[in-house]
Amino acid sequence: MTLLNLHDLVQKYYLSNDFNVLADKTKHDYRYCAWSLLSTKVDGKSLSEIRLTKMTGAIARRGYEQWLVRGIYQANAITSVARKVYSFGMEMGYAEANPFSTFKRKTPHARNTVWTKDQVVQFLDVAYSEFRYRNIGLIVQMAYEWCQRVGDMRMLQFTTIDFDKSVLNLQQSKRRSVVHLPISVDLLEMLVQQREDYGFQPYVVPHYKPLRGVYKTYSMVRLSKVGRRVMDMANLPSELRLMDLRRTGTTEMVEAGVPMGQI
Repeated sequence: MTLLNLHDLVQKYYLSNDFNVLADKTKHDYRYCAWSLLSTKVDGKSLSEIRLTKMTGAIARRGYEQWLVRGIYQANAITSVARKVYSFGMEMGYAEANPFSTFKRKTPHARNTVWTKDQVVQFLDVAYSEFRYRNIGLIVQMAYEWCQRVGDMRMLQFTTIDFDKSVLNLQQSKRRSVVHLPISVDLLEMLVQQREDYGFQPYVVPHYKPLRGVYKTYSMVRLSKVGRRVMDMANLPSELRLMDLRRTGTTEMVEAGVPMGQI
């Protein structure tokens, strides 16, 4: 145990049954959070190099303070993965304590920001005007029309779309519920075009350029970064977030008188 560092522990976790039984989307998100964890430097030393016996709650907390610069949600996600990795290490006898459980995570403020319809149109006009932003635009349009999380939309696969019946059969990542959502005529046309352009690989809206010959999904951080770029190009207010689109669509349904049970 004394010879293991945090990088070693993460690699052992990747080989564990705990990790292998996770959904593909969850594995993708965990790997990104673990990469963020290992690449963080505290007092000039990378966390990946710190031996498990030398890792303290104070070091973990200073790492958390750095992640908070990216936002509370991101910081809490990285910490959550770090806790899971250490819990696995304790169960396997690699670690004696969990330094990431010694501090309380911050609670993000509840957001109530919604987009106007005109703002959604402004975003889509800019995104669809350039090929490199088209997939970002489609992620936004799907999240808005279907009132779903942008995280689920970025991982959407063609196998979930019934093109003949114009229905999306989606298993939501958070609740694991399966929902069957109608596809509008305009959105279906976009999805048919996506199938023609990207149907040779599984993802509906991957990054528009392949990485070493392989098309990959947008990470949440990159999705947010590119989304912000498009928002700036569309001269949209800085307080808007892509995550607000699900709330926006739901709010519009409530205002239109759609029963809560149907929503």
